[in-house]
Amino acid sequence: MVDNRDEARAFLSSRRAKLTPEQAGLSNPSRNRRVPGLRRSEVADLAGVSVEYYAQLERGNLGGVSESVLDALARALRLDEAEQQHLADLARAASPRARSRRKPAAQQIRPSVSRLLELMTEIPALVTNGHGDVLAANPLGRALYSPMFDGPTRPANHARFAFLSPSARDFYAEWERIASDIVSMMRTVAGRDPYDKALTDLVGELCTRSEDFRIRWAAHDVRLHRTGRKQFHHPVVGDVNLNFEAAPLTADPGLTLTMMSAPAGSPDDDALRLLASWAATRQADSPPNHRRDEPTPKSA
Repeated sequence: MVDNRDEARAFLSSRRAKLTPEQAGLSNPSRNRRVPGLRRSEVADLAGVSVEYYAQLERGNLGGVSESVLDALARALRLDEAEQQHLADLARAASPRARSRRKPAAQQIRPSVSRLLELMTEIPALVTNGHGDVLAANPLGRALYSPMFDGPTRPANHARFAFLSPSARDFYAEWERIASDIVSMMRTVAGRDPYDKALTDLVGELCTRSEDFRIRWAAHDVRLHRTGRKQFHHPVVGDVNLNFEAAPLTADPGLTLTMMSAPAGSPDDDALRLLASWAATRQADSPPNHRRDEPTPKSA
């Protein structure tokens, strides 16, 4: 289990350390500073709370904090949307009744969602959980991420692939950014549900096996994964740049449908068509009992 108090303490202190007096709008900051960012007293003044109360919050005591205080802290620390949500999640998780109210994340793919994937024949599409497990994918999604699906572990997992597979740095044209994004999204989920044992186990495994993961995890950065662009260097079709849209499946808590596309008539669109042809040929050439099935819907 991720310790909620430790996480709250580290998150608030890390945000304070990242914010300079100039960024916070302080007109006459002291020159004799012993901290990299703001002092606790400066954050307290900006948030309109006492220094003693803010010190209590930064020690991880977020249980029972009002929304108005959280909003004031967010303004004082110049938190972005993802960071504001993370702070609110940490406060909710600190509630004594948080564990009993928590709904477990869905792990099964409903037939209607599977049908949607079947109908998406011209774009890659994946369904993932907050751990980065791929619980379902259409043929073009599996073809795009073939280096990840070719690994022996099921379900395929974005984090394990990015940090433990030697081929990941070649596959992701912007590996550094992708790696940071993956960890930031896992941090977001951990703040929302510190009682998620499967996620805690995955974080422990990756911290033990990957220094790159361990450094990023210690940064306490969070982000929202909604839309953007991904750049791949695929072993079959070469470089392909795709736009993605990530849509939470509201009826299935914790699951997200990610869809990728390219502008019509673009070289990237041509690469997707070539990838679809390769995927169809690959499946046709595989003996039925050796074809790779969908990943088994289960947690990491």
